[in-house]
Amino acid sequence: MPNRKRLQTGADWVELSTTDADWDAADPVLLGTMLSELHLIRAFEESVLELAGEGLVHGPAHSSIGQEGGAVGSIVGLGSSDGVNGSHRGHHQFLAKALTHVSDGKLDPSDPVTPAIQTVLQRTLAEILGLAQGYCRGRGGSMHLQWFEAGALGTNAIVGGGAPMAAGNAWSQKHSRTTDLTINYFGDGASQIGSVLESMNLAAAWKLPVCFFIENNLYAVSTRANEITADPRFSVRGQGFGIPSWRVDGMDPLAVYLAMEEAAERMRSGEGPTVIEVEVYRFFHQNGPYPGSAFGYRTKEEEAAWRARDPLDIVARKMIERGQLDEERVAALRSRVQEAMKQAVDQLLESDPERPGKRRIRPELWPDVGFVNVGVRGDASELEQFRVLDPATMEGPRRDVKFIDAVAEVMDQRMEQDSRIVVMGEDVHRLNGGTNGATKGLAKKFGDGRILGTPISENAFVGLAGGMALDGRFRPVVEFMYPDFMWVAADQLFNQIGKARHMFGGDNPVPLVLRTKVAMGSGYGSQHLMDPAGIFATSPGWRIVAPSTAADYVGLMNAALALQDPVLVIEHVDLYGVKDYVPAEDLDYIIPPGRAAIRRRGSELTVISYLSMVRHSLEAIEQTGVDAELIDLRWLDRASIDWDTIGESIKKTNAVLIVEEGAEGTSYGGWLADEIQRRYFDWLDQPVARVTGEEASPSISKVLERAAIARTEEIVAALETVREGFGVS
Repeated sequence: MPNRKRLQTGADWVELSTTDADWDAADPVLLGTMLSELHLIRAFEESVLELAGEGLVHGPAHSSIGQEGGAVGSIVGLGSSDGVNGSHRGHHQFLAKALTHVSDGKLDPSDPVTPAIQTVLQRTLAEILGLAQGYCRGRGGSMHLQWFEAGALGTNAIVGGGAPMAAGNAWSQKHSRTTDLTINYFGDGASQIGSVLESMNLAAAWKLPVCFFIENNLYAVSTRANEITADPRFSVRGQGFGIPSWRVDGMDPLAVYLAMEEAAERMRSGEGPTVIEVEVYRFFHQNGPYPGSAFGYRTKEEEAAWRARDPLDIVARKMIERGQLDEERVAALRSRVQEAMKQAVDQLLESDPERPGKRRIRPELWPDVGFVNVGVRGDASELEQFRVLDPATMEGPRRDVKFIDAVAEVMDQRMEQDSRIVVMGEDVHRLNGGTNGATKGLAKKFGDGRILGTPISENAFVGLAGGMALDGRFRPVVEFMYPDFMWVAADQLFNQIGKARHMFGGDNPVPLVLRTKVAMGSGYGSQHLMDPAGIFATSPGWRIVAPSTAADYVGLMNAALALQDPVLVIEHVDLYGVKDYVPAEDLDYIIPPGRAAIRRRGSELTVISYLSMVRHSLEAIEQTGVDAELIDLRWLDRASIDWDTIGESIKKTNAVLIVEEGAEGTSYGGWLADEIQRRYFDWLDQPVARVTGEEASPSISKVLERAAIARTEEIVAALETVREGFGVS
């Protein structure tokens, strides 16, 4: 028989409930504030459901009625600089944070509606209705509520998607030497999601002051929690990461408050993350004004049992028992908040002249349609203070350098001059500069606090960097060892980071740099070698640079690190070992958006390329003798392309060949060709031609890998075909 020893995780996991003594000891001001916030949120949500029933809420109305106790109990004791973010069902969390912010955490049930409270109610409702006066100017609606001033970091329509962002906000709080904390709210469904579990691991490893707050309302849409997991006590998740956890009755706001007090003490003292699970119940269906029983997945008896434990009634009853108020004052409170909501609604609606007896949203309150694209990214005006230099036309002394050494040198220079820059990624702190030498010398010089070696969890650490960027006190630089790993982190890259500025109103900067390398030809196969330019170029919010020379890399990286937008910096392994040059004793210039380089002048054909394919294009032009003009794009995203240079060349040559190395399906040149034909159709004598790889991803086999990608030979063939005027190769 083998020896057996029962193991312990080393992390506390407790169930907390209140006693009469806890209610006796509770500050009446605290209880009155909680009761006021509960009633304000309830009246707000009832108004939302009423408007949804009238067809005035465009999109979902995820009511939090029944779940208010978890949000109020956990938030009422927070300060404005503490952060919260949540999920699609987040009205109660947003309102609790906003109401606590404007009231300084104290509300009188006898007079709960101040002008500031009234403004919060109206602006939040306006946001849910999609109106310009909303906190996100109508872009966020019900699922995307953000007010940074109040510490409301943004609710999220992707289940579990906010967890990495919350961890990033907590990282910034910790490393700004504050005692602030962040709460990430999510439900039972998100407790199985990779983003949440990866973020728990990262937060525990780095001892971040973030609480993973699980609102277990027992159902997804209609699927019960015990159908999707073997242990529906979701706070058990913390045990696997060494995170202490609390399990609480969420219908008891005081119990939630006391659990959060204990958790906050740990987080504020630097001991790391916590998990709190509250069991709550949404009184209505997933979306809209009907109960779950109307759809057959819950019984009326179950719903009635939970309604008998309404958190509003529990707090009122406990206060009445202690002589702190009476039934008449509770009724007056209810009446006052309902009146406040009526006033908010009346400010936003009017009688519909075309439908007697019906209401409509006041037409003048809608956003201007011209606002539709404003804020997809910033205007790059922040670059105006920097010195511009174009290495393609520069004069003066130069010094020789390998491309990869220029990568490390410019980062060293920027980190020395800007203490906000933090570099993170797998192995970036080891191997004398990571797997390729791009961070050589940085860990020794700047230490573990600024060169962060991460777990193998791109989804978590790039999302964490997104949270840092939105916080604004730090400027994260993330390395993806290979670009294919973006698919692992696609939610954080495209749904979160790329959309954050626009989705939340267009104002919030997202200063983040993502570095990665194209490795075609290195034999790493189908899951390591792709060119990500085409994917990022067709996803909103990202700027993209793709340097073909070391001197360009310096100027483009400097610009990327100065921009207030997320920037993808694409490198190529074929360039890393190339002997190149940079300006002597000058690593401080920028190459701003809209600055392509002409690598060769010509009159027969315009060739457009980037990265290592610029050199292959030059080789092909020399071999064929075609008098081609070669444009090195440098900036690849829609907003940053140098259309002046491209247009001037096309009007001269009347023919275009776009050259790239990677797979045809994820091609960058596909959308570029379409845009060129839209803009310059009248000057083109033939369709835009393209050189790409094959449909297949590169294989491990050296022969098949070469067959799958484009190099000099494919460009030669295309040049000859285009010159002969036979159309697309």
